[in-house]
Amino acid sequence: MGAFDNKEYRNLFLESGKSEQEIEERLQEIWNTFFYGSEEERIYHPVGDDMGYLEDTGNHDARTEGMSYGMMICVQLNKKEEFDRIWKWAYTYMWQKSGENEGYFAWSCALDGRKNAEGAAPDGEEFFAMALFFASHRWGDGEGIYCYSEHAKAILRAGLHKGENGRPGQPMWNRHNKQVLFVPGIDFTDPSYHLPHFYELFALWADEEDRPFWKEAASASRKYLVSACHPVTGMNAEYAEFDGSPMSRKLPWANDRHDWFYSDAYRTVANIGLDYAWFGVDEGQADAAAKLQRFLGDREEPYKIYELDGTCLEEDALHPVGMLATTAQGALAVIGRSQNDQEQQTAWQWVERFWQQPLRQGERRYYDNCLYFFAYLALSGKYRIWG
Repeated sequence: MGAFDNKEYRNLFLESGKSEQEIEERLQEIWNTFFYGSEEERIYHPVGDDMGYLEDTGNHDARTEGMSYGMMICVQLNKKEEFDRIWKWAYTYMWQKSGENEGYFAWSCALDGRKNAEGAAPDGEEFFAMALFFASHRWGDGEGIYCYSEHAKAILRAGLHKGENGRPGQPMWNRHNKQVLFVPGIDFTDPSYHLPHFYELFALWADEEDRPFWKEAASASRKYLVSACHPVTGMNAEYAEFDGSPMSRKLPWANDRHDWFYSDAYRTVANIGLDYAWFGVDEGQADAAAKLQRFLGDREEPYKIYELDGTCLEEDALHPVGMLATTAQGALAVIGRSQNDQEQQTAWQWVERFWQQPLRQGERRYYDNCLYFFAYLALSGKYRIWG
């Protein structure tokens, strides 16, 4: 049973001996640094009287990933002004009104709002929709773009039904296997895009005719993650085939590889942890979190690039803090369901390791600190369902 049923959100920091005061003070410090720190610290930038964006400081653009992450952080912490500013910037500059991508958000924009790309990234759409539903339930729907729930439904409707009945474009989900796609219309997926805990809630709040799909997608994603995570290391590839095997085909737009445990892939264990905390359902995917924590915990220098079988390529991870944070967030699943004393001990060690880790500094801080913020919310019991 998870928090959806019992309304109880475990605070693993408190359970590990930290005080309520120091946990709250640390949270406020993270918020102030992430949103209102110096130019070398913050990621959020207000624009004019009513807009704002989150900058990918490594690539100097605004992405639907970061914008939707920012909205989720804000609704969790009851920061309505910042939420509305980010949402208005996203809707003004990223949302596409016509053409092949009508109803989708351009995944990357320059910091002045010009679109760098026309294509969409489904992970951004998933987080936009979930954050908007939570905003509707926490603050109530307003008018126009601030009628949050209607926009959430529209995002999911587009992602599921584009290409039907003469509507231009390609969907973001495969209607047959219920899997989210890496990009609309592609024939493979990204394991870190699989968010069964979101789909459970979409099954309650999306368009009524689509609710059975979302319920089936939640179960399908949990089962998929079992096949996508390595049976020994718990690692998954950045991109994967529909059967869970690493996607090693050459992409038409790039020549780099995505069949290893790298960047995108780190988020999967965090998603497994939060899903278990919210719904307490384990199709076998929670075991991957324990395996990953054990594998990385046994290494003196864990923050490297790996093949899925654990072969270390001896290159430093591009996002070591994000890798640490997400692995620690997996403790929500391990501690929540495991009866194995060694697994429990290792999970608590990861919680403490995360507590000792400060926010990342420097130009690559964006992705790491987004994942850090989510891990802090989740491990402190403050990443909640607003329904």
